[in-house]
Amino acid sequence: MDYIKEFNPVLCEFSLEGAVEDIRPYGEGHINQTFLVTTSQKKYILQVMNTHVFQDPDSLMKNICYVTKHLESKGIETLHVVPTKKNEAFLKLHQGNTVHCYRIYDFIENTITFQKATDKKVFYNSGKAFGEFQNFLKEFDASKLTETIPDFHNTPKRYQDFLEVLHKDCIQRKDTCLKEIEFLQSQKDNLDVVVHGLKDGSIPLRVTHNDTKLNNILMDSETLEARAVIDLDTIMPGSMLYDFGDSIRFGASTAAEDEKNLDLVHFDIELFEAYTEGYYSSVKNSITPRELELLPYSAYLLTMECGMRFLTDYLAGDVYFATKYEDHNLVRCRTQFKLAREIYEKLKDLNEIVQQIQK
Repeated sequence: MDYIKEFNPVLCEFSLEGAVEDIRPYGEGHINQTFLVTTSQKKYILQVMNTHVFQDPDSLMKNICYVTKHLESKGIETLHVVPTKKNEAFLKLHQGNTVHCYRIYDFIENTITFQKATDKKVFYNSGKAFGEFQNFLKEFDASKLTETIPDFHNTPKRYQDFLEVLHKDCIQRKDTCLKEIEFLQSQKDNLDVVVHGLKDGSIPLRVTHNDTKLNNILMDSETLEARAVIDLDTIMPGSMLYDFGDSIRFGASTAAEDEKNLDLVHFDIELFEAYTEGYYSSVKNSITPRELELLPYSAYLLTMECGMRFLTDYLAGDVYFATKYEDHNLVRCRTQFKLAREIYEKLKDLNEIVQQIQK
């Protein structure tokens, strides 16, 4: 495909340096389409924003600009939004009845991302980075932020959404995933602890990233130290437990998120310990006793939630997550549920690890 020809009308609307020489697909993201743009002078990241998932791109980009400018004011390396020639944060192009949205970031050189933790040092550094990210934003006025995806981590509501999709069974997939349905229904009473804690105030509301996968940290290609936290689409008020739990869900698994062979999917306690040590080193002066107590549970909760989202999307006909084959979301669901079972079985051990780290 000739990406230069396809995207030239878009790129001409942005204030880029140099002539465009190459455009190619980039990264492993599920939601937006991402491309690496190389000009005669520098590199950029171009994204086609998924407005089915993010239905209010104006508010989303305001959130990103608020946060990145706040981080830049503190001297923190972060994403830099490249404005359009009209000095707007992103571009809207109307094609018939459809609106396509595009944004561009500066490419951050000499960095790498990891799809899985290669060793404990990498995962320790990622925990430290997300903890620092939490600290950098602790003074930020959360009231400025729009909830880009309402009820994003509201697990009881996610469960009700699942039940509605299950009842409709619009493309008749229910019979292909009865074991997964049964397992999720058996866990329904374990999914509401954080939501209730936020409501009664026992868990503080914070500005959170809400998609803290390992591959959303750019690591220095030489030192493997964290350079910048990326993928800020879901920056909004929430609980730090969501961020911690999602990091563990993604990073402490021994297999890829869509591994078909479940015998390869296990929960690595040593990686949990490494991440927790890094994270706690950054947030030890701000984390509350209740948050500390729920760190292991949050790993189980976010793994269950992710599996539930994959299962719901599979039953709905793959309308949210990008898929590469027919049962891709079901495969993803199975890896998450396998992982959640192991985390739940090891909660006592994980709590002991947390207690040792804070001493």
